[in-house]
Amino acid sequence: MINLILFGPPGSGKGTQAAKLLKKYKLVHISTGDLFRFNLKNNTPLGLEAKKYIDKGDLVPDSVTINMLTAKVNENPNANGFIFDGFPRNVHQSEALDALLTSKGSAVSALIALDVDDEELTNRLLARGKTSGRKDDSDESIIRNRLSVYHKETSPVYDYYDKAGKSVKVNGVGTLLAVFRRLCKLMNKY
Repeated sequence: MINLILFGPPGSGKGTQAAKLLKKYKLVHISTGDLFRFNLKNNTPLGLEAKKYIDKGDLVPDSVTINMLTAKVNENPNANGFIFDGFPRNVHQSEALDALLTSKGSAVSALIALDVDDEELTNRLLARGKTSGRKDDSDESIIRNRLSVYHKETSPVYDYYDKAGKSVKVNGVGTLLAVFRRLCKLMNKY
C-alpha cells in the first residue's frame, strides 16, 4: 500500500499533480479542502462542528479535521493507498496520521515536497487568481502572507518525516508533464 503525502506551499501544483498520480497509480485522493466542503455542504455532524468555529472566524481544531480524515480512510478499506493533499499541516496532525495508518497496519510511504521558490509561487497564484475568482489568489499581500504562514507552521512537517527518512524534494518547476515524470520516477520506488 502506498501512502503518499503530496506536500508543498500554495501554488506548488499539488492538486494538479495529485489528479495525474491518482489515475496512474489507482490511489484514493484525500484533500482536506474537499473534506471540509463535503461535510459543510451536507451538514454532517463533523461539518456542523466545523461550522461552529468557521462562523466565529476561528480555526477548526485539529481533532475535527482528523476525524474527517479518519472517516474518509475508513470509507476506503480496499484502497491501494492514499494521496494526502493539504494534510498534515502541523506536527500534531502528522502524529495523528501516523497513528491512524498504524492502526490499519500501514504507514506513510513518503512525503514528496514540490519545491518551488516564493517568487514563482506568487506569480502562479496571481495568474490563477485571474481565472479562479478566488480573492486569496488575486492579492499579492494575501499570497505572501499565506506563504509566510506555510513556512512557519506547515514546513516543520517536512522535517518531521525527514527524521524518519521519508521526506523527498522534487523540483516543481517546469511543464506539468516534466514535473509529473519526476514524480513518477520517484513513485516507482514504492
